[in-house]
Formats: sequence, C-alpha cells, structure tokens
Amino acid sequence: MVLHERQQVRNDAVPGGTTPGTRGTRRVSAAVAAGGLSSFALLYAPQPVLPQLAEGFHLDPGSASLAVGVATGALAVAVLPVAALAERIGRRRVIVWSVLVSAVLGLLLPLAPTFPVLLGMRAVQGVAIAGFAGVAAAYLADALGTKRLAAAVGAMIAGNSVGGMLGRLGTGFAAAPLGWHGSLAVVASVALACALFAALTLPRTGTGTPAVPQERVAGERRGPLGAGVWVPCAVGALAMGAFVALYNAAGFRLAAPPLSLAPAAASLVFLSYAMGTMSSAAAGRLAGRFGRTAALVTALLVTVAGSALTLHPALPVIALGFAVLTAGFFAAHAIANAWVTAQASPRTRGRAAGLYTLCYYLGSGAGGTVGSVVYGGAGWPWLIALTTAWLLLAALAVLLTSGRARATALTDGRGRVAAEAARR
Repeated sequence: MVLHERQQVRNDAVPGGTTPGTRGTRRVSAAVAAGGLSSFALLYAPQPVLPQLAEGFHLDPGSASLAVGVATGALAVAVLPVAALAERIGRRRVIVWSVLVSAVLGLLLPLAPTFPVLLGMRAVQGVAIAGFAGVAAAYLADALGTKRLAAAVGAMIAGNSVGGMLGRLGTGFAAAPLGWHGSLAVVASVALACALFAALTLPRTGTGTPAVPQERVAGERRGPLGAGVWVPCAVGALAMGAFVALYNAAGFRLAAPPLSLAPAAASLVFLSYAMGTMSSAAAGRLAGRFGRTAALVTALLVTVAGSALTLHPALPVIALGFAVLTAGFFAAHAIANAWVTAQASPRTRGRAAGLYTLCYYLGSGAGGTVGSVVYGGAGWPWLIALTTAWLLLAALAVLLTSGRARATALTDGRGRVAAEAARR
C-alpha cells in the first residue's frame, strides 16, 4: 500500500481558531454551490449550440469550438494571478466579484455582432470565472478545515457539475424557440440570480490565508510547491482535455445523420452529468477505502470504457457510454483535485489549487479544440483513439508515481533497519 494514501489530513482550524457549526457549514456550502452553479453554467453554456454557432457564423467544428476553448484557456492563464490577488485582498472578495462580473458578461454575450467579438467577450468572461474556479477550493479549506477535505472538494465538484449540466440543458432546450442568442441569455439570467445569492450569503470566514502558528510553519516545506502536486495536475489536464473534446464533438455527431437529433434532444446527453454529480461526491469515500492510487486509476479506466461504448451506432448505447465516461471523469477529477490540496501546506494551498486549476483548464481549452479538429477531419473513432491515449497516459503517470513511492518507502525502511542494527 502506498504510504500516506489513507492517512487523514490535518484538521486545520478556520482563522478564528474554531471550526464552524452545522448552520455555518450549510451556509458556506450553499453559497459556494450557488457560485459554482453560476460559474460553470456560464463557462460551458455555448457547448450545446456549437452547431448553431457554426451555421450562423459559417464555421467548421474546430473553429466553432473556440467559443468554449477561448474561455477555458483565458481562465487557465488568469487563475494563478487571480489566486495571488486573493491572497492579498481576500478570497471571499475575489469570489463575489467573479460570479457577478461573469454573469453580467453572460447577459451581454448574445449582443456580439461577430464571432471575433464573441470570442473576445468569452475570453474576458473566462478571466472573470477564474476568480471562482481558482479560489473556491482554498476558501473551503480555510472556512471548514481539511479533516474531510476529499469529501468537501467532491461535494463542491458535484455542485459544479450540476451547474454545468443545467447550463447546457437550458441552452439546448431554449435554442429551438429562441435561437442561440436567446438561449444564452436565459442561462445568463439564471446564473445572475445564483451569483446574487452567493454574493449575499457567502460568509466572511476564511477570506484570506489562515493564521498559522509560527512553530508549525517552521516545520513545513517552504519555497516552491513539492513535486507531489505535478502528477495530479497532469491527470487533471489530460482527463479534462479528453472529456471536453468528447462533449464538444457530441453535438455535431448527434445532429448529423443517421441520428439527426434536434438541439433539444441532443442536449439530453448532458443529463449524464447527474452521474458525475454522484461519482464526484462519492470519490472521497472511495479513495479513503481503497487508496488514492487504486481509486484514481479505476476512475480513469472507467472513463476509457465509457468512451469506447460511444463507438456503437445505437443511440441508447451511446447515451450509456456518456453516462459511464462522465461518472469516471468526475470521480478522477475529485480525487486528483483533493490530492493536490492535501499535498500543500496552508501557506501554499492557494498556489497549489491555482496550479491544478491552471493545468485543468489548459487541458480543457487545448484538448477540446484539438479533439474537435480531429473529429471534423477524421471522425468519431479517431477522436476516441486520441482521448483514450490521453486517459491511459494519465493512468500510467499515477501508477509510476505509486511505484516510486513504494520504492522510496522500502529504501527508507531498509535504511532505518540498518542504522538500528549498527547502533546495536
């Protein structure tokens, strides 16, 4: 068994030196959930109407997918500076401005007269959403402590997945009667309501870096983040790239013959996010029971199996494949995200969370666009081959890290035995 995989993380107290009660915990959770719903509904709202954007602006699938890729890419670039800003002015303030500004930009997005203008607005919106995406996990750790960090992050990701699902479904169902302009406006209106709720209810507890006793800081790693954070960051990038590539191309595949589904019917594929909501919430418990390596590798392999099912021509099997791959992906994301945060000390927690978010959304932007280009040029089977390679590479990285940890533990153990024998 890999050392530390099942070890509980410290229960760092919130800045007042006490942990919040049940009522305070519920308030924090509700506010962060509302912020996540708003942010992720807006971030991926254009995904179901990519075929309509392609038709309206005379674009190919790869170009149309930039409506998603530009926003996620801008989020990735902005997340570390925004996380650093949050360390100075407070995480709560950054989160509040993030959800409000991104929602207002969402209302303005349907007014874009040209596709380049739309892309510019999406880039600014991605920067705004970075304030929530890059800070929320660290805010939760400060506000609630880290005793049950994996479960807390899993619950947050479950809320984010609900936002992503509702935003996509809302856009897809409103596209037929209202067009892509009206459908984006509907989603932005709901997102604004959620953003206002989050801004009004988000507690001030945990607004900055928690106070850490100097004697504890002296014993913790200083300077750059440890090497242990890079593997889960790579997993996040590769898995997210595969996931977004599949969903970007899904609308085109479902709308094309022989399936020829209408936008509302095609958007039903996003109901698969309900599976992600459940799997991400359960991921922390699975990692605690079976070990982080086993749980993460299994989640990645489940994602591969689900994507393989989508190769079948029958619509029910395709729908099942999306449900399976979505469950696997969100479980992997929750475990990798918690891994990064657990590796970091309180002083580096914000940077660690920001680094993971950077890699995650770089994978989203680059992988989603590359996957759409591959689908447009070579078709669905080649897209599945590409995303499978990414997912297997992520699983291999986890296994190699586990092997190195075992070897290090064995070497250290032998060294201690030899030293003890010499003293005797």
